[in-house]
Formats: sequence, structure tokens, C-alpha cells
Amino acid sequence: MTTMTDHTPSSPLPPAKADIPADLLPHRLSVVVPLYNEEDNVDPLVARVHEALDGYPYPWELVIVDDGSADDTVPRLEAAARRYGPHVRVVALMRNFKQTAAMQAGIDAARGDVIVTMDGDLQNDPIDIPRMAGRLLREDLDLVAGWRKNRKDGMILRKIPSKIANRLIARITGVHLQDYGCSLKAFRASAIKNVRLYGEMHRFIPAWLATVTTPRKIAQEEVTHHARMFGESKYGISRTFRVILDLIFVYFFMRFRTRPGHFFGGIGMGLGALGVLILGYLGLLKLFTGASIGTRPMFFGGFFFVIAGIQMVTTGVLAELLTRVYFESGQSQAYVARDTPALANDDAWHTGT
Repeated sequence: MTTMTDHTPSSPLPPAKADIPADLLPHRLSVVVPLYNEEDNVDPLVARVHEALDGYPYPWELVIVDDGSADDTVPRLEAAARRYGPHVRVVALMRNFKQTAAMQAGIDAARGDVIVTMDGDLQNDPIDIPRMAGRLLREDLDLVAGWRKNRKDGMILRKIPSKIANRLIARITGVHLQDYGCSLKAFRASAIKNVRLYGEMHRFIPAWLATVTTPRKIAQEEVTHHARMFGESKYGISRTFRVILDLIFVYFFMRFRTRPGHFFGGIGMGLGALGVLILGYLGLLKLFTGASIGTRPMFFGGFFFVIAGIQMVTTGVLAELLTRVYFESGQSQAYVARDTPALANDDAWHTGT
């Protein structure tokens, strides 16, 4: 059993102990939190997690990933780990790899049957964790996504763009959730560990998960949301444009991951057919009327449509090869972390006994 010392820092939020569902099934829980330049939030965050999970009936661990912070986030994390015990685990990345890679690093390090991810800015509240984990196991789901119904953020820069993005993402991906952007999510480890996150794809985790499981095993749960108390938000209006670009990639990946040749080949066939029609029309015109076609813009257009069609088909063939080499190999990592001692599956868990 791991005990806390009397000088444990308290959370700036009102003290709260989570309601543990009476029908909570046996499991091991990993709470994964990526951080970047959040030195003022470290102690309140760790304290809040322990307050919320006080009395949790099954083993749990807290995996905090520092995403190459330039402030005192790492020293404070290491001090918190010494103060609370080995179930508080710190994964320090060598540089800033961005949130998606940091979240993937935490998921890779997590050893629990249930993995819960959340932000480290205290806007997500760990008091919701037992309820989400309980629903995940009770209803045999692979993901329970948080829904910030009463979101404590600015209307213009955060709420309105998020609502537009949520509707667009749901329409394109077919996974209908009210809030894609909430980091508080509960996963079945066997499902999320089959998904590799790259780039800035943490916003589309439910869509990625739908590539390895059925959308029927994805649900949402209303969660608590607080206003940010310390530090500065790492997001701005510019992320809207990145979301659009990422959404195009998600659309392509979900529908053509195993058959990119169909995507590029379809475009190539269309362009090639259009070029052949144009050149065929001009050929008939030359044959029956003797009209000059060599200087017509339509002639050059038809010629380039045929060339573009051939290039797209060739791109499809290359994409098929790259898909098998890159995505199916599973050898690539989106981050590099400092070496940490390996833990056996039965070591360094917080237990309530």
C-alpha cells in the first residue's frame, strides 16, 4: 500500500471524492496525462487525482508525460512521484513532440486494463473517472468519451469553432459524438493499443478507434469542466485550419487505408477518361472537317488530362506499397523518451487496501 505524506499539496478545486459505482468490475486502471509547460498545475493535478480516487477498490497508476517542457514541470513531477509513491510514473520526452505523440507515449507506458486520458490543466476533473470506467466495463464498450456539456471556455475562440468542427467530424467519420475535443476519455486497453497516433490526430481518436472496433462500442458521457486556473492555453484559432487538414486525412484513411490505389486510381481514371474524350473529339474533328487542332487550348488540355491520369494511377500503386510498408509494419514511433526503469506488471500500483 502506498500512503501520502501529511504535506501533500491540495487541489485549488473544492475537495471531492469520486462516487465509486457499486457494480464496478475488477480491473487495473491507468490514468494518462500529457503535460507541456504546466509547472503550476503539477501539484494540484496530482493531488486532485488522489483526492478523486481515494478509496478506489482496484489497483491504479498515474502516468504523466512531460512533452519537452521548458519550465520546471519535470522537477515538480519528479518531486511529486517521490512524495506519493511509485504508482506516480513520469515519462519525460526528449523534446516537444506535441500532444498526440505525448498521449501515445503515455498509452504505450500504461499497464492497466482500462486507460483514461485527460488534460493536465485542471479543466478536466478526475472525479468523473470511476463513473466512466464503470460504464466502459459494465456495457462492454471500447471507448467512453467525455462530453463537456457546460464548457468553461471562451465562446468565439473555443466554443463556436469546436461545435462546427464536431458536426463536421461526425458527418465525415460516421462516429457521432457531441464533443470530439474533450481529452477525458476512458478506453479499453486492448482496443486503444491497436491504434497508432501520429501528427495531431489526438482530436480524432474516436474515429481512429472506429477503424479497429465497431462504432456501437463507442459512447459518450457528460463530464465536469472547469475554467483554467493556472498557465496559458496551448490552443488558438489557428488550430481550426489544422483540424480541416487532419480531417481530410482521416476521411482518406478511414475509407482507403487498405486500398489507397482505389482513391488515386479512381481520380486517375476520371482524368484519363476526360482527356481521352477531348482528344477523341478533336481527332474526329480533324478527320472529318480537316480543322487545325494543334494550336487549340483544348488539345493541350486533353493531353495533360491523360498525363495527369497516368500519374494518379501510378501514385495509387506507390501508395499501396507505402501503406503496407509504413502503416502495417508498426515499427515507427512518433516520439523519443528518456530511458526509465522497466516495471513488471504487478509492481508499483496504488491499492486501496
